[in-house]
Amino acid sequence: MNVDKAKKRIAKLVKKGFKGYPLVALEYFGQTADSANEVVITFTLEEGAEPQEQKFACETDARKDETIQSILVKIIERADAMTVTEQETVTVKA
Repeated sequence: MNVDKAKKRIAKLVKKGFKGYPLVALEYFGQTADSANEVVITFTLEEGAEPQEQKFACETDARKDETIQSILVKIIERADAMTVTEQETVTVKA
């Protein structure tokens, strides 16, 4: 899947806001605020449930990596997520 298409799909789901559970949250981490070389996807089945996390890392910016963005879309689809949230900024790891 094209990286732009994947990013648009994710953005469209994020824009819908909270629609209930299951919930998928995307967080980006990097050495600087300009480049995210790691993404953490968190899946929460229902309110109060223990969240499950999976991390993906790459040498380049994960937000622009076609493989990672395609995987995120597939995870969201397979989880049948009602709500998708995405962190807008990159959290800098020390």
